[in-house]
Amino acid sequence: MTASASPQAAALAPVPSIVTDTLDRLSLIPIIKSALEQIKKDETLTIEDQISLTEVEAPPFHEEARAEYFARQLKELGLKNVRIDGIGNVIGVRPGNGNGPRLVLGAHLDTVFPKGTNVKVRRENGILYAPGISDDARGLAVLLEVLRTLNAFDIKTEGDLLFIATVGEEGNGDLRGSKHLFAAGEEHIDGFISVDGADVGVLLHGSTGSRRFRVTFSGPGGHSWSNFGIPNANHALGRAIAKIADLQVSESPKTTFSVGTVQGGSSINAIPAKAQLELDTRSINNDELNKLVERILPIFEEACEAENKRWNATEETKIKLSIEPIGHRPAGDQQNDSPILLAARASMNHLGIALTTYGCASTDQNVALSLGIPATTLGGGGKEGYNHSLKEWYDPTDSYLGPQLTFLSALALVGLEAETLPLLPKRK
Repeated sequence: MTASASPQAAALAPVPSIVTDTLDRLSLIPIIKSALEQIKKDETLTIEDQISLTEVEAPPFHEEARAEYFARQLKELGLKNVRIDGIGNVIGVRPGNGNGPRLVLGAHLDTVFPKGTNVKVRRENGILYAPGISDDARGLAVLLEVLRTLNAFDIKTEGDLLFIATVGEEGNGDLRGSKHLFAAGEEHIDGFISVDGADVGVLLHGSTGSRRFRVTFSGPGGHSWSNFGIPNANHALGRAIAKIADLQVSESPKTTFSVGTVQGGSSINAIPAKAQLELDTRSINNDELNKLVERILPIFEEACEAENKRWNATEETKIKLSIEPIGHRPAGDQQNDSPILLAARASMNHLGIALTTYGCASTDQNVALSLGIPATTLGGGGKEGYNHSLKEWYDPTDSYLGPQLTFLSALALVGLEAETLPLLPKRK
C-alpha cells in the first residue's frame, strides 16, 4: 500500500536516523519479514477471532464473560502467566530477556451496549455488522494476532510485552480499568500502546481529558397556578445554562463544554420539584480543564441563589443544589520526539501507511500520558462506521495492516534480542 503524506505529517520533523535505522534493520531480518507476511496470511483467522469476541457480551460494568474468554485465548496461544486482576482487567506477560523496557499492548473489553443486546455478527457483501464489531473487538483480535505471530516464529525480545485487556474504557466506565492498572502498581510499565479504532492512519500524540458532573436543582414543587410564586427547579437550571452558554474558552489548548442532557418536571401544569443536567467539560490540558470547571461550578450556585431571591423563598420553599462528579479522565500530552510516536511513525512509513490524523482523543492511553509515561493509540486496521450504535459495521479491506503496525512498533520499542536495541527507555 502506498499513499501520500498528510499535512499533519508534513509539518512534523523527520523521524531521526536512530529510529529509521532500527526499522531498516528489522525489515532486513528474515524472520521478521516472514512474520509480517504471515500476519497478512492470518487475516482470516484474525477476523474469526474478532467475530468470536464480538459475540461474547461485554456490557458496561459487566465484562466478566469476555474477560474469561480472552484470558483463555491468551493461554491457548502460549502465554503462561495470565491473570484477571482485582477490577477485571486481563493481564498476560510475555517476558523478554530482562534487559529491556516493559511495553503494554492494550485494548478494551467493554462495549456501550446493555445486557441482552443482540451481538450476533452478520456478514453482507464482505462487511461485518454487529454492535461492538469494531469498538473494540478489533483491538482485542489484533492483540491475539500479535501474540500468535511472536510465538509462531519464536521471536525473542529484549523487553517484556504486557498483553492487557481493560474494563471500563467506555462512557461512565471512566477508564476504571486503566486507572486501576496504574494505581495498583502490580506491573512496572515503561510505555503504553492502546489498539482502538480501525484507521491505521490515525496517531494520537495527546489525550483529551474530561470532567463530568450531574447537577440537580430540587425544591417542593407544586401547582403552576395555585402555588405560583415559589422557586421553580427548571427555571434555576435554565438560568445556569444561559450563563454557561456565554462562556469563552481557550482555543489553544482546545477546551470545550457541553450541557449534554437535561430533564425535569412531570407535567405542563406543575412547578417541577426537580431538574437535572449532565455537564461535560474537556481539554487537552489539565490546567485549562480545571480552570474551566472552577468557572462553571459557581454558576450553578449563583443560579440557585438567583431563583430563590427572585421569589423571596423561605426555608421551606427554596431550591437546593446538588453537584455530583460522575467522571474524570485526565488529560496528557508528549513531545513529538517521544519514542513511542517516532517508532509508530517509522513503522507506518515502512508499511506504506500515510499519517492522516495526528491529534488527541480519549482512550485508555489517557492515564499513562497523565503520569508522564509514553503512550499512544494505534488503529486496528480496516474501516468502521456507526460505532456505539446497533448499526455498527466493519470493513476488513487491508485490515492486516493493523496487526502489522502494532507488531512492528512493539518490536522497535522493546528491541529484538541480539539484533536491535530498544527505542523505549526504562523508567526509574
